Amino acid sequence: GKFNQIDIPNLVEQIESMGRSEKRELKNCLIVLLMNLLKWEYQPEKRSQSWRSTIAEQRICIEGLLEDSPSLQPLILELFDNCYEKACQKAADETGIKLNFFPKESPFSIEEALKLSCFDEVKAEQ
Repeated sequence: GKFNQIDIPNLVEQIESMGRSEKRELKNCLIVLLMNLLKWEYQPEKRSQSWRSTIAEQRICIEGLLEDSPSLQPLILELFDNCYEKACQKAADETGIKLNFFPKESPFSIEEALKLSCFDEVKAEQ
């Protein structure tokens, strides 16, 4: 049939490119999520609906990526620490809080960071 007409090297490149793109999107969503969780945690007086919305949006983005590409699931474990470091840098830049103020290790586990219901207890405070 037409199988021998398929441009295999091009197909492989397309698939690898899609994988790189999904990995990049996962990293970006995770960095933004962790940065906003840090801001939420360390600037309680500045908490806003905007931060809450951004956190929810990033969680939904990550959940969607993991549903669409289950192969990314183990990758999130590899990316987490590096993304946390970048999130600390971004949070420090945005808030004016000194970088060394943030814990070296993430105060949130991956599960906590991705947990959609994290604000249940926060809503009760407000």
